[in-house]
Amino acid sequence: MYSETRPWGTFFILDEGVGFKVKRIAVNPGGRLSLQSHKHRGEHWTVVTGVATVTVGEKVQDLSRSQHIDIPKGDKHRLENNTGGLVEIIEVQFGDYLGEDDIIRYDDVYNRT
Repeated sequence: MYSETRPWGTFFILDEGVGFKVKRIAVNPGGRLSLQSHKHRGEHWTVVTGVATVTVGEKVQDLSRSQHIDIPKGDKHRLENNTGGLVEIIEVQFGDYLGEDDIIRYDDVYNRT
């Protein structure tokens, strides 16, 4: 299983094929992914551990275990962990290109471009 450590936590690629990729994303307490969008993919997030604060467009909401949300291609979105415990989600990506370089960042607390 492939994994990468990021400033906010870790992601693991669980499966991938033509037009899809499945990840487990673990966000450390206080961790915050960049506010971002993608040109080539949409995503579906399901919370499996903890309470995730999710931004999609202008809407911000807390999701807990088994709750889920669709993120359409091109929509600005963010995942945050404002709790003292770990947050884990399963992310399913759908699209014609699923590379990590398909990220347009609008705001990033870790100063990545």
